[in-house]
Amino acid sequence: MNLAQLNVGYARHPTDDARMAEFMDNLERINVLAERSPGFVWRMQSDSGNATDISVPGDTDMIANMSVWTDVSSLGHYVFNTVHARFYEKGESWFVPMKQPHFVMWHIVEGHIPDIAEAMDRLHHLQANGSTEQAFGWDAIDASQWRRCATAAE
Repeated sequence: MNLAQLNVGYARHPTDDARMAEFMDNLERINVLAERSPGFVWRMQSDSGNATDISVPGDTDMIANMSVWTDVSSLGHYVFNTVHARFYEKGESWFVPMKQPHFVMWHIVEGHIPDIAEAMDRLHHLQANGSTEQAFGWDAIDASQWRRCATAAE
């Protein structure tokens, strides 16, 4: 089994606004880092090389990031223990804080590539039910896996 993840948000400003420049100017760098990270399998992208111009069904203002990893530890290491963490921490500079969960993970069969509709279904499941086997957040990760992800950040 592999691990899929979806992270969504609403940009505070249009992506071509100068206030979004730091985020937009570093997308390629962060995406390349993901692709070179242990455990990376796939990431959603358009012809632009990123996913900022891929429409989310039913919400064209939402920006989505989706990827597949071999396991939670690999994703956690990339998110929290690489330069990605600096951008993750600055997220509210570029994205409106959301009141509902905006990040979800779920297990997929190796070789399956989820589409945005499947991912949004998982996110809606998490929002309605909390973390379950079908859709879960970082709160549901076994403490030993979480420590392995967080160790380098401490």
